Amino acid sequence: MASALENYISMSIVTADGRIIVGTLKGFDQTINLILDESHERVFSSTSGVEQVVLGLYIIRGDNVAVIGEIDDDADSYLDLNSIRAEPLNPVVH
Repeated sequence: MASALENYISMSIVTADGRIIVGTLKGFDQTINLILDESHERVFSSTSGVEQVVLGLYIIRGDNVAVIGEIDDDADSYLDLNSIRAEPLNPVVH
C-alpha cells in the first residue's frame, strides 16, 4: 500500500448520505475505508454559494462511500465556489 501512495492525491468523495468531502488521500484498506488529510466538506445550497466546512484529518468508512474521484488541483483552484448554486444531494437509496 505504501508504494501506491507515494504521491498523495486530492480526492472528492460522495458519501451514501449525500455529503461531498474533499481532501488528500493518505491511506485506504481492502474495504475502502479512507483516510483523508486537510479535508473539508462542500455544502451546496440553491440560494447561496458553496460552504466549506473544515474537517481536518478524517476517516470515511468504506460502506459509506458512494463515489470516489480524483481532483485536478489546477482546475479546482479556478472554481469560484461563492457563485455556484446547486441543490444538495439526496442520500443513496438501496
